[in-house]
Amino acid sequence: MARWIAFATAAALLAASPAAQQPTFRGGSDVVRVFATVLDKDGRLATRLTKDQFEVKDDGKPQTLTQFDNSPQPIKLIVMLDVSGSMEGNLPILRDASDELFARLGHDDLVRVGTFGHKVVISEAFTRDRRELRATLPTEIAPDAPTPLWRGIDAAMSAFGEERDVRRVVLVLSDGKDADSPFQKRPASQGGVIDRARDEDVMIYGVGMRSRQRPTGMGGMDMRSIMLADLPDPGLAKVAEETGGGYFEIRGDLDLGTAFARVLDELHSQYLLGYAPPKRDGKAHSIEVHVTEKGFKPRARKSYIAPK
Repeated sequence: MARWIAFATAAALLAASPAAQQPTFRGGSDVVRVFATVLDKDGRLATRLTKDQFEVKDDGKPQTLTQFDNSPQPIKLIVMLDVSGSMEGNLPILRDASDELFARLGHDDLVRVGTFGHKVVISEAFTRDRRELRATLPTEIAPDAPTPLWRGIDAAMSAFGEERDVRRVVLVLSDGKDADSPFQKRPASQGGVIDRARDEDVMIYGVGMRSRQRPTGMGGMDMRSIMLADLPDPGLAKVAEETGGGYFEIRGDLDLGTAFARVLDELHSQYLLGYAPPKRDGKAHSIEVHVTEKGFKPRARKSYIAPK
């Protein structure tokens, strides 16, 4: 009996030890989670930094990190593809690049695929089955379809549901400026998307392409406006920056498949930094992430809503 009691006591102590109880990915209001991408001076991913090389500030005040992990974290990813009329000639490229993205998914990653044009449509369930994901890709694009960019991203955030203990990422591909139908009952905006992503802890990545269609009615435009007319919406880069994601523009030697691959490489190489919220006031707090050694550039979300 004494031997059994000693064994039970030792087992209980082991279960209560910090190593046994500290999960890699923890949600809830007990920790502010910040995923950081770090690039070195040559623009390459820096994946071997240590906890002491990071400094995180909450409203300008340094915080003690209670959580640190640089192992790949599972992702729930929603890929939103622009199927406006200007993307019609890019359909084969879009399908091939998406298939390349699916091939690079991690073992625990889950994906849904959506499109935005005349309608915003998102596949029914998360999966990592490559055949199922291929079947959700668009097969045609209406030449007169608009670009409801912000409404598409807003719908993607709704598609995650209520579960918060997951890492949620939206990857958006678009070649045009936001141009939604004026008859929408619930219009979406760039500012609204940023606020919602902050409130619901969603990271947004953007990939921009030049449009193959020149907009009509450019007679009264100046030269600068004409040059910018076929560029993607500049707000997409801003949304990505505010939420801690990245933005890539397809030009030069960067093709769509490479851009998609880079997004997954970043997501699988990010650092998870966690700290206790210093105030539980239900208000927006700024976040700053720094690396103490020179030559490294971190990228992370800019703010969060503190728990009440």
